[in-house]
Amino acid sequence: MVTEAQLHEKIVQHHERILILDFGSQVTQLIARRVRENGVYCEIWPFNQATDDKIAAFAPKGIILSGGPASVTEEDSPRAPQSVFEMGVPVFGICYGQQTMVTQLGGKVESGHHSEFGRAMVDVVESTEITEGLWDKGAEEQVWMSHGDRVVSLPDGFTIIGKSEGAPFAFIADESRHFYAVQFHPEVVHTPHGGQLLKNFTHGVCGCAGDWSMAAFREEAISKIRAQVGDGKVICGLSGGVDSSVTAVLLHEAIGDQLTCIYVDTGLMRAGESDQVVDLFRNHYSIPLIHKDASDLFLGKLAGVSDPEKKRKIIGNTFIEVFEECAEKEVGNAQFLAQGTLYPDVIESVSFTGGPSVTIKSHHNVGGLPERMNMDLVEPLRELFKDEVRALGVELGMHEDFVKRHPFPGPGLAIRVPGEITKEKLDILRKADLVYLDEIRKAGLYDDIWQAFAVLLPVRTVGVMGDARSYDYVCAIRAVTSTDGMTADYYPFSHEFLGRVSTRMINEVRGINRVVYDITSKPPGTIEWE
Repeated sequence: MVTEAQLHEKIVQHHERILILDFGSQVTQLIARRVRENGVYCEIWPFNQATDDKIAAFAPKGIILSGGPASVTEEDSPRAPQSVFEMGVPVFGICYGQQTMVTQLGGKVESGHHSEFGRAMVDVVESTEITEGLWDKGAEEQVWMSHGDRVVSLPDGFTIIGKSEGAPFAFIADESRHFYAVQFHPEVVHTPHGGQLLKNFTHGVCGCAGDWSMAAFREEAISKIRAQVGDGKVICGLSGGVDSSVTAVLLHEAIGDQLTCIYVDTGLMRAGESDQVVDLFRNHYSIPLIHKDASDLFLGKLAGVSDPEKKRKIIGNTFIEVFEECAEKEVGNAQFLAQGTLYPDVIESVSFTGGPSVTIKSHHNVGGLPERMNMDLVEPLRELFKDEVRALGVELGMHEDFVKRHPFPGPGLAIRVPGEITKEKLDILRKADLVYLDEIRKAGLYDDIWQAFAVLLPVRTVGVMGDARSYDYVCAIRAVTSTDGMTADYYPFSHEFLGRVSTRMINEVRGINRVVYDITSKPPGTIEWE
């Protein structure tokens, strides 16, 4: 019998591969995203799981060392396997990756010097293979820094390519061994030419042709699903959002009627969404679907609860309870549960080994299952960003209007009603959200915005409607631009647009007499309010 590992090797053996060793950076996955955008297959491995034999078997054409929160000056701080520098393949170190490369090859890193966080300028003092056609000697380039430690002396064979005010060795290279390292983060959008720099490494230095695509990912994902599931039964929880829907369609292509979808109507969906979900999956995709209306149960358990973390946990636990009941009664003997978990969910919920990351908020579809469910997780999208999921949906033949829908949180409208949740508040919010999104679509702005939604605040204000005094809720509207959901900025609506939205909401939605626009970026805020 072919093992999953053997099947995986068979799938990727025809593709050039880059290995990314993860030292715990919150943006390691962005490195993979940039590499994949350039058509090169790559995998992320935790540094402490990359054995010499495993790396040799993977046979990467190049290795990238990620950033991380540790300090190489501390005892027992992470290190790359020494074999990385002895394989004869190009290596690119980023931030902490630079520091561990320098330390392991005989250079020196120190703490206590001038730190740099945010935008910085690098003076290019030398040209090199990795900067060819991109950065010229004498140029000044904007980059994104995030470091406290810095390199103070180089290993033998290295030269300075670029320097900044706080990092005299901001960009270094040993061209004879094809080793390159930067103190800044080329993977983030705030380093404008960072993506091209990574492409110069993968294509120019490593010699990759760039033949990896979403079609190849689809093929691999389907094969992985079949290898993991075998002839077992899988249940998939549908939320009505893009993530779970793409997961379901991918699974159905892989295993057919071994899949049963369960749609738990929590009563926390947007207007008309439940009917759309049922129609799409039963009638269009012909995927076996169980529809369970549990709205009264959810609203009853949420009554009187204001704390956002408690609301999330109540919704997550109740969802599992209802899910278990449906699975046992309607499906029976399912061995696997499929979820549309994405990487941004994972990094906000799970700390890297060693504990440097901080849990920002819990996600009800991250972190495993209660033991009593006795099922294994199938998470085929776990290493993808939202835009990649959309591209996969199009590859699977899903309609672009559906896959381009804005993200919708698993807990639904519960986290868009700060404070206590009631049916009355949810009904008001549904109508307000409908008006807001309608105006965005009419203005032709929907595809320019990453996510837009209304929030019903637990605040009432005095207003005048007609000749009468009103005392109704405040509605906050939010719209952000982003490439991956990890950072975001508010969308710059015109005052005329905001005025139209406010007028329509107050005229058409009973219960709202004031509208405000949220102009907070992420960070420091999150995209959602709770």
